[in-house]
Amino acid sequence: MSAQGVAVLLSWLSCCGWAIWRYSTNSPNYLIFSTRSTITLEYKGTVFSEWSVPETCSVKNKSSPKTEMLCSSPGFQTIKPIVKGRDLEEERYLYVTSSNTCFMWYYKIINVTPNLTQNSMILSKQMAALGQRPVIYTLLKRQVYLPLYKLENGAWVISVPVTTYDVLQEIKGNNVAFQDCFVSDSTFVISSPWLTIPEIPDFVSISSPQGSQLISDWDACAPASIVVVADMETYQTNDSFLTWTRVRVPPNILTLDERHSVSDVILSQDGIFFLIHGILYLRSFNIFARLGKEENLPEGGIIGIATRKWCWIRYFMKAEQRSSMAIWTRNEVYLGYTSLKFSRITTTENLKKILNIPSAATLTIHNVEYTGHPLELALLLNYCVQCNVIKKIHLVIYNEDIKEWTYQDFALDVPVDSFLNLYFLYSAMPELILWDKKKIYYCYHNFTDTGVLQMPTEFGNLTRDSNIHGIYLDYQGNIVVKLENNVMFFFKINIREAVKLHLWTNKLTKSFIFMNTSGLIYLIYIFKTGKIYVLDYPLALELRSVNYKTKEECPFMAFHYNIFKFFYILDKGQNLSIWSQIVYPENMGLHIIVELYGPNILKKKDQVQYEITLGYCTKTMTLTFFQNINYEAVDDYFNLQYQNTGLLLLQVKPSKYAKTCPMAPKVFQLAVGCDTSKHIVVKGFKNRNCLSHDFFYIIEKSYLRNRPSKNLRVKYSWKKYGCPLRLDFREKFHPLIQLYDENGFVEDVKVNFIVWEIHGRDDYSFNNTMEKSGCLNEAQTWKSMTKLNKHLPLEEVWGPENYKHCFSYAIGKPGDLNQPYEIINRSNYNHLIWPMHHTGMYVFRVKILDPNYSFCNLTTIFAIEIYGLIPSPNGYLVFSFLFLLILLFFSILIFSYFHYMRIYKQYIYEPIYKTERKQKKSRGAAAESQSAGGLRWGAGLAPPPGLPAPAPRSGPAFPHVSAAEGRCLSPSGPATGRPRRRRGSCRRRPGAARLPDAPAPAAAGRAARVEPALAP
Repeated sequence: MSAQGVAVLLSWLSCCGWAIWRYSTNSPNYLIFSTRSTITLEYKGTVFSEWSVPETCSVKNKSSPKTEMLCSSPGFQTIKPIVKGRDLEEERYLYVTSSNTCFMWYYKIINVTPNLTQNSMILSKQMAALGQRPVIYTLLKRQVYLPLYKLENGAWVISVPVTTYDVLQEIKGNNVAFQDCFVSDSTFVISSPWLTIPEIPDFVSISSPQGSQLISDWDACAPASIVVVADMETYQTNDSFLTWTRVRVPPNILTLDERHSVSDVILSQDGIFFLIHGILYLRSFNIFARLGKEENLPEGGIIGIATRKWCWIRYFMKAEQRSSMAIWTRNEVYLGYTSLKFSRITTTENLKKILNIPSAATLTIHNVEYTGHPLELALLLNYCVQCNVIKKIHLVIYNEDIKEWTYQDFALDVPVDSFLNLYFLYSAMPELILWDKKKIYYCYHNFTDTGVLQMPTEFGNLTRDSNIHGIYLDYQGNIVVKLENNVMFFFKINIREAVKLHLWTNKLTKSFIFMNTSGLIYLIYIFKTGKIYVLDYPLALELRSVNYKTKEECPFMAFHYNIFKFFYILDKGQNLSIWSQIVYPENMGLHIIVELYGPNILKKKDQVQYEITLGYCTKTMTLTFFQNINYEAVDDYFNLQYQNTGLLLLQVKPSKYAKTCPMAPKVFQLAVGCDTSKHIVVKGFKNRNCLSHDFFYIIEKSYLRNRPSKNLRVKYSWKKYGCPLRLDFREKFHPLIQLYDENGFVEDVKVNFIVWEIHGRDDYSFNNTMEKSGCLNEAQTWKSMTKLNKHLPLEEVWGPENYKHCFSYAIGKPGDLNQPYEIINRSNYNHLIWPMHHTGMYVFRVKILDPNYSFCNLTTIFAIEIYGLIPSPNGYLVFSFLFLLILLFFSILIFSYFHYMRIYKQYIYEPIYKTERKQKKSRGAAAESQSAGGLRWGAGLAPPPGLPAPAPRSGPAFPHVSAAEGRCLSPSGPATGRPRRRRGSCRRRPGAARLPDAPAPAAAGRAARVEPALAP
C-alpha cells in the first residue's frame, strides 16, 4: 500500500473516534526489520503529545505524530506514544535485529508492466556489475531456473513455467555485498491465474445483507485468487488485491432482495457460486444461472457450501476423481466436481443405519467441512430425542477414495439454537477447532484432548459487544482469531490458551485476513465508498511484542528433519528413511512424536540416538518405512494390490510446543501405490532420426497369429510408434528397458519382461530355449497363455498377475524344453530373431512381467523394420503371371501360324506379277500360256549343260521345272548362269529335284542369247 493510501486510511480511522498507532518500513511484509532499517512511526488522534523511545533509538521529531526512527542496538525496543489526559496508549516491544541484509528481491510477472523505480534499476545494475545473479529454485520439485545474461531495463529476466505441481518458488542470489549489505532471499507462489469475470455495463451488483460482515473464499492452492462479498458489492482478485474487479449479475434475474441476500460464496474453476435463500447460483465468465434438478442438486433448502482449505497439490487416489466442493441440506449431502458435476453421497436415513441411531431420534446435518486429509470430508450431525434445550453434536468422516464412513469418538453438548463452525488443522491426525459466536473449542490428538480455548477474558468468552467473525490458519501452525470489532487473538496448534494482539484496526472498519503470494498475511479494508485498501500485517513482530512480558520460551532450542517434500510415494520393493532431531535443555524430557493416519499397509523400523553436551540434549530419531509383501503366484493379484495401497499422512513433531516456537510440526503424505509419472522406454529409440510421416503396409495372413482369411492392412502412426529401428535380418535384437519418472532417468530395468507384436504377427522367435535358460519345467509362452485365457484380449492374457517361473519342479508341468523361451531380462541374453525368407515391419509392446517390481502396469511400444532380403513373391501371383505369359505365347504362335499360312496360300495360287508386254497372236492358247511363264536369260549366260535348248516356239525354258517352281526363280540370275530363287516367295515342293549348279561359261566373251518365242 502506498504512503498516501496509508495516510488516508489512518485519517479515516482516527476520525471515527479510535486513535491507532502503528509502524512500517520500506521492506514489504516487514521481512527486514534491523538496525539498518528506517522505521516509520505514525499516530492518528487528537491527544498525541510525543513519542517515548529508548536511548538506543533516535527519533527525527519526537513531537510529530508521524516521524522516523533508527535503532543502533539490536533487541527489544519499547515504543509508546504519550497522550494527553487519562487515556493511555498501549506500548509495543519491537524486536530489532542486527543483520547485514538490506536489500530484497522484487519480482513481477512478465505480462504485467514492471513499474520499477529508478533507484531499483540503478541498484540492479550495480549488483550485476559486482557479480550478482539471481536464481529461482522451486521448493516442491527442486528445479532451478537461471536468468538471461543481460539485464533488460534494469531487471533480470527469468523464464519460469507455471505448473500446478510446482507453485512454491524461492529467489536466491550470490553472496555479493553492496555497501556492506546483502540481498535477502524471497519466497513466493506462482500459480495459474483464475479467469477474472469481466465487468459488463448495465449489470447490477450482488451483495450480502446490509450491515453484515465480509464473506470471502479463496482457492487453497492459489491464495492470491480471492472473492469477497461485502454489503454493497462483490469483488474478485487474482493478485492479492493489487488489482480487482467487481462481480455483477444481469438485471431482471434476481429480485432486489435476492441480490442483496448472499449468505455464502465459493470460488472454483467453474466460476463463483452464490448461496441465496437456499438456492445455488453460478456466475461464470459468460453466464449467470440457477442450479437445480438438471445439475442433480436440490431446488431449495441448501443450508451450506464448502471448499477445501488446505492445498495438497499431489495426492494418491484409487478412485476416479476427487470433489472440489460440498453442498448440503438438513438431510442430504452432495459433492461437486469440475464441469458442474454433482452427486449425492448420503442422507440422514443412511447415516442412522451406519451409526445405529434409533429411527425415533432426530438426526440432521449441522455443518460440513473438508479435513486436513486430501481425500476426506467431515460432517457435524445434530442428534437429539426431544430437541428442546440441548442437542448433541457428533462427527463422522467420509473417505472419498474407499467410500467409507467412520464415526469419531467426539460428542459435544450445545444449546439447540447454537451453530458451530469448524476448521480442521494442518495435521496428520484429525484435529480441529470449533467455534460459535463466543467460544472456541479445540480437539487435539485424534479427539483425545478436547476443551474450551482459554481466552484472556472472563470464563473463556470474548467481549460481550462483539462476536467471532473468522479464524485464519496457515501452514506454520499459526491461528489468528478475528472478532467483528477487529480485535484479534493468537494461538498455535496444540496450544490451549490464546493471547490478545495489539490493536491494529478500527472497530467500525470491515476487514478480513488473507495470505499473500509470499505466504504472509495481510489485511484488506473495504469502505462504503467501494474503496479497498491492503495493508501488510507484521504477525511475527506483534507476537514477539505480546510475548515479551509473559517471558514464555520455546521448550526446545532446535528442531530439524530431512523431510523436504510434501508427497512421497513408495512402489514395490522401495522404502523411505527419514530422520528428525531435537535439541533441548537437559532434564526437559522432550521426545519426538511420529503420528501416522491412514490404512495399516506399512511396516516401520525406528532407531533413537542420544547425546548430551554442555547441558543440552540432542535426540535423533531415524525411521524407515517399507513393505515386504510377496505378490508372486497369489490367488487374487489385483485384490492384494488394492488392499496394500493407499495414502497415509505423517506428522513429525516435538512432544511439547509453545506459542513462541518458530518451527511448525512437519506434515507430509506417504503413498503406497503406482506413481503415475513412472514410465518405461526401450533404449536406443529416438524420434529425431526418421521422417515423421504415417504410412500403410500389408501383413500377409500367414504371418498372423490367428491365421485370418485375408491379409491385414496396417496404418503406421508415427505419433504413436515413433521412429522404427532398422535392422538387417541377420541381426538379433535384445531390448534394454529403462525406467523414468518426472525427474528423469531412474534405472535400467533388470527384471523379467515380455514382448508381443501388437498387430498379431508371430513370424519371429527367440534365440534362447527353455532348457538353455535353465527351466526345470515348461515355461509360459504366448501360445499356452492365450490357450488358457481365450476370453481375454492378447494384451491381457499374460502379465504379472498370472506369471509363474519355470525354475522349480513344484511350479508348472514337464514338457518340451526345446521350445523358445519367450521371457527376456537384462542378463539372460535372450534375443529376438527374424525370419530368413522375408522382411517386414514389426510393432512390439513391452510389459514388465515381474509381479514384485511395480504397482504400475508398465508398458511401452517400439517398432523394428527388417531389411536385407527381397521379399518372396506370392505363389498365386506367380502362377497367375506364368499362366498369362504362356497363354500369350501360344496365342502369338497360333496367330503367326495362320498369318503365314495365309501368305503361303496366296503365293501358291497367285503369281507374284504378270508380264505387261504385247502378245502376238498365238496359234493356240497353250502356247500363249507357256510363253507367259517363260524365263529370260541375261547376256553372258548360257543354259546349263545337259539341258536341251528350248524350242523357240513351244515348251518352257526349263522342261524339268514345274510351272509353280518356275515362278520361284528370278527372271535374271547372276553371272553363274543359275536362276536365283526369290526370297520368301515360295518353297520347294516336296519331291521336286534340285536344280544343279551351272558350270562356268566355255569361253569368255562368247554368249548365247536365248529368247523364248512362239512358233508360228
